[in-house]
Amino acid sequence: MKVLILGIGNVLWADEGFGVRCVEAMADRYALPDTVKLMDGGTQGLYLLPFLAEADALLVFDAIDYGLPAGMLRLIRDDQVPAFMGAKKMSLHQTGFQDVIATATLLGQCPPHMALIGCQPVELEDYGGGLRPAVAARIPEALQIAAGILREWGITVTPGRSAAPDLADPAIRHAAYEDGRPTEDDACRIGDARFLPQAV
Repeated sequence: MKVLILGIGNVLWADEGFGVRCVEAMADRYALPDTVKLMDGGTQGLYLLPFLAEADALLVFDAIDYGLPAGMLRLIRDDQVPAFMGAKKMSLHQTGFQDVIATATLLGQCPPHMALIGCQPVELEDYGGGLRPAVAARIPEALQIAAGILREWGITVTPGRSAAPDLADPAIRHAAYEDGRPTEDDACRIGDARFLPQAV
């Protein structure tokens, strides 16, 4: 079985980066066979279509607004995945990925097995911000859920590392991004009073 594991979202907008950070962590913590492709899907939208067409199963990590308490995880399976990807769009990447699934379905190229592991975001309106602690803390649990799903699909999952050339450049991986980002005082992300008028 060929499995595509996608992390989608935008690491530059706080909790929007949950999916991408999960797939990075998956590569760092699990040894997966060559039939499993780990990929930072970012905000690529329909550019992801050829990768879905090649897969027998699709596992997606993403930040999803389920209307749940912030930081909660939810697992959606198979034919429910397309409905949830478009249920309440938070950003353009969700519109794009909903289009990917819809187009793949129309072309008869949608993987027969699908799972979506979503996390309710805490904050999205923070350009340059990182994952909020409540969301970052759920990554290990999300990975455990993913490992269980992969085993259901007959994939051998063991501790270790996986080769993942389709992840983001190391310069913007989670640790590098968090450690290298200036403080909010040094690089205001919500409107710098020196240049933008502030509400009184």
